[in-house]
Amino acid sequence: QVQLLESGGGLVQAGGSLRVSCAASGRTFSNYGMGWFRQPPGKQREFVASIMWSGGPTYYADSVKGRFTISRDNTKNTVYLQMNSLKPEDTAVYYCAAKEDGSASDQGWEYDYWGQGTQVTVSS
Repeated sequence: QVQLLESGGGLVQAGGSLRVSCAASGRTFSNYGMGWFRQPPGKQREFVASIMWSGGPTYYADSVKGRFTISRDNTKNTVYLQMNSLKPEDTAVYYCAAKEDGSASDQGWEYDYWGQGTQVTVSS
């Protein structure tokens, strides 16, 4: 079992930057593949980015490619999502998720554990 806690969300103007973090506790964090997903208001949850247990490779949704960067620090049991050039359509609740087999995936159903989410709001 692993527990995930997101932090770092907030309100930011369009064009700005924000970094959200996900701290893991419980079992060995470094064994898990990690992903970020988001759920915009009134819409379904969607994939944002993922990273393998080793830190590479990484995968991104087309909508965030070139603007967002996923990274992890296994010594701190934390995965990060650096978000630059934010747009109003990036407004969503951002969730991190952990995958026991250590691989990265864009499919939410493949993840075993989820955090509670952190709200990111981008104003125009």
